[in-house]
Amino acid sequence: MPDRPNILFLMDDEHRPDVLGYAGDDTVRTPTIDSLAETGTVFTNAYTPSPVCVPARQSLMAGELPRTCGCLGWDDLDPEYYTFSRHFAEYGYMTTCAGKLHHQGWDQMQGWRKRLGPTPMKRPLHHKYLEKKDPDAFDRWEKDYDPGSEWKWSYSKEVRRAGVGDSRVQVQDRRSVEGTEQYISQYFNSPYYDRQRADERPLLLKVSLIQPHFPFFTTQDKFEYYLNRVDPYLEEPPDHSFLRKYTVEPGVDASERELRRATAAYYGMVETVDDYFGRIMAALEAAGENLEEWIIVYTSDHGEMLGEHGVWEKKKFYEASVRVPLVIRWPERFDSGRVEKNVNLCDLYATLAELAGLPIPDGLDSRSLVPLIEGVEDDWQNETVSQFDGQNLMIKQDHLKYQYYGEELPEILWDLERDSSETRNFIDDPEYTDAVDRFRDRRDELGYGPNPNLEYEGAGY
Repeated sequence: MPDRPNILFLMDDEHRPDVLGYAGDDTVRTPTIDSLAETGTVFTNAYTPSPVCVPARQSLMAGELPRTCGCLGWDDLDPEYYTFSRHFAEYGYMTTCAGKLHHQGWDQMQGWRKRLGPTPMKRPLHHKYLEKKDPDAFDRWEKDYDPGSEWKWSYSKEVRRAGVGDSRVQVQDRRSVEGTEQYISQYFNSPYYDRQRADERPLLLKVSLIQPHFPFFTTQDKFEYYLNRVDPYLEEPPDHSFLRKYTVEPGVDASERELRRATAAYYGMVETVDDYFGRIMAALEAAGENLEEWIIVYTSDHGEMLGEHGVWEKKKFYEASVRVPLVIRWPERFDSGRVEKNVNLCDLYATLAELAGLPIPDGLDSRSLVPLIEGVEDDWQNETVSQFDGQNLMIKQDHLKYQYYGEELPEILWDLERDSSETRNFIDDPEYTDAVDRFRDRRDELGYGPNPNLEYEGAGY
């Protein structure tokens, strides 16, 4: 074993926090992730810094909220940003990643020393990174170009077309897993040249799959298994003009049968992800590695509404979209347990650094979760923040969740203890006046609202 611990970082995409066996879902089959949860620390209130792929992933890498790192929408981190992978590489780790990172700028490595293919990007290199582009040519070829048209259908069509299939999502995930298995064999055993590793260099291996991200396709056996076992959501959309965006109205945009098919396909994709994670862990064990000595992290970039409240996909501060599964396992040092405090994917930067014995850089929005894993909660600031698109903000403190959508739309306050369904807005309830005032002050500190802090530099943790 190297002086510093090896780290396996497992990540999928668009995974609801409740569609897991350990989270109480009796239908889905996720034995690999359930085993990690049984022997690791489960964070039941982990949240994404943004309920959208690109800003969520950039914030995770940077250990900073989207506003702090400048990735509020589909912007990439600045080239050579001091990501956690670069930090680990500078302290001797072999930083290796496979699968989806979702970088869109010219710095496609961002601190990873080795990147296994394929490396899917949803959009080509943005033209803003092409400094000497010919404006006439770009006006001719790109004025009507919609990059989203290459990736997805409308929300209703995504549901109606779901079922048995094999899209590029499945193809890319298969290749990522196969490449990871080959890399593990080569890294630890070098079977082709029989070169035994002598340096015992620690490894940070991140495997990031695209599933269960849409389009919702799965294999025939999994689809048939789930089709008559799942219960699709058949809810009407809310009145709030932003929250009702991206809805698929039951009986109007899609039938109950189509909603059931899409739900079954999603469950099948979740099971596929679990199978793949099991293969990667088996490959490490086959290479002679003792996973009791490894730090293993499992999480997702954001959730999936799956028809709850009539909404599909993400972009919302509903629990199904903004809360994420998170498990950290290191049996050599920690017993299993559960943490109920509010935490954020940004916190993984500082957490992994502390676990590996590395210094934690100054100025991050990242708080080490190590004290929580050890059962020390007294000094934890029980807050988590999520942001998207410059004006959409969520602040959760304890069981209260405040949302701001700009001055033209009503604010929202949900009390998850009194209404876990997130259908009752307490923003004007006199009982919550003091809490709302505190949330608005915190909103201003984070650079939002009618009186934003114009000198904002970070969350201030």
